[in-house]
Amino acid sequence: MKAQSARTGFTLVEIMIVVVIIGLLAAMAIPTFSRVRMESRVNAVTNNLRQYGAAAQQYMLAQGVTEAVYTDIVSTATDAYIHGISPVAGEDYSQIVVDQTDSQISISSATFGTVTYGL
Repeated sequence: MKAQSARTGFTLVEIMIVVVIIGLLAAMAIPTFSRVRMESRVNAVTNNLRQYGAAAQQYMLAQGVTEAVYTDIVSTATDAYIHGISPVAGEDYSQIVVDQTDSQISISSATFGTVTYGL
């Protein structure tokens, strides 16, 4: 009887095909990951601005004014409307000004421009 030799390992062509497939999958996944990461940061910054706007609305209602600045809203005291906003991507909230009219709130900053939403 003749002993059968068992084939072990992979050929160079098989390994190259696997590497090409992994490269194609990575080429499709990396831009998607970057886009999702950016959208996540934008959503976090938007959420921070909404929280700041809500605190500013409380301040404006309590004080009877139509404008609030960062120092009016943010404090470490127990009676503060908000204790601070954690930056997501290094943004600076300290120059924010909030204006309120009957139907909308505008949050303005040199960093973000102006964000307006209805009440």
